[in-house]
Amino acid sequence: MPACSFATEFGRRAAPSEISLWDIDVLPDGTGLPDGSGTVTQGEIVFNDNCSACHGSKGVGGPKDALVGGRGSLASDHPIKTIGSFWPYATTLFDYIRRAMPYPAPGSLSDDDTYAVVAYLLDLNGIPLDGAKVDRRSLPSIQMPNRDGFVPEPAFRVIKNSR
Repeated sequence: MPACSFATEFGRRAAPSEISLWDIDVLPDGTGLPDGSGTVTQGEIVFNDNCSACHGSKGVGGPKDALVGGRGSLASDHPIKTIGSFWPYATTLFDYIRRAMPYPAPGSLSDDDTYAVVAYLLDLNGIPLDGAKVDRRSLPSIQMPNRDGFVPEPAFRVIKNSR
């Protein structure tokens, strides 16, 4: 029978530089957005190279969720949840794409590529951009169509941000 081990014997304390690699969350107000920028034109190229196989050309028609359309469908019997119909903040769209996409290689897009994909998807959904470029200054000001469609549960109103 092997000798017992205790949790204090495993691993080591993470260095601040290692923790910073994982500290990439972006809040709805844009806190945490990195430097960089992307345009609709660049985003179309990045999307076609990395996203269209799952989400289809122009964000619809692929084997995975549609990313475009669905506006006005949320209150229907068949709601279509897309970036344009459901997503409340452009900033958290950046966060999600940077963390989780593209599916086979999450985190592989550069910050500029992620900004570009966000610009492209917002444009496909008819969401007005201040110019054709998005960055850390412009993204928080973008008004998503369903931003006011979420009602926070009263029990969660007391939770404070740790930043």
